[in-house]
Amino acid sequence: MRAAVFSDTHSNTALMLEAVRRTRPDVIIHLGDHDRDTLCLKSEFPEIPLFSVRGNCDFFTTAPDRDIVPLGPVKAFITHGHLYNVDWSTDSLAYAAQEAECQIAMFGHTHEAMNGELGSIRLLNPGTAGKGRILTYAWVEVNENGGIATEIRKL
Repeated sequence: MRAAVFSDTHSNTALMLEAVRRTRPDVIIHLGDHDRDTLCLKSEFPEIPLFSVRGNCDFFTTAPDRDIVPLGPVKAFITHGHLYNVDWSTDSLAYAAQEAECQIAMFGHTHEAMNGELGSIRLLNPGTAGKGRILTYAWVEVNENGGIATEIRKL
């Protein structure tokens, strides 16, 4: 299972679309700010499952604040991050993922990429795909045994 993870596109979708064209993931995840940017993904890649959550700049959307995404035998807890105060600490986010029996917690909001662990939870922030000095996204591969490989890629 291969997933492309984007966050904080802020209406700049060209590089995100190009990354999906180039990599052809099995799943696309968008972590908010701007959730409406997922419309171009749905239009161009209707065959690829898409999961998205609402960010702090998303006001008129039906996207949830958080969700759980199956990635083969692994579950990912996805959220924008602002409701978990990720600007200061990822502790509450990791705890929420653990309580939801997820192995990965994916979040955005800070515009800074992160690929690490806290206890048994893999923490993954793809950075910003649309507004910042360095534009990035995350790539996740999960094998059938539950092995997880994550990386931050430049756009």
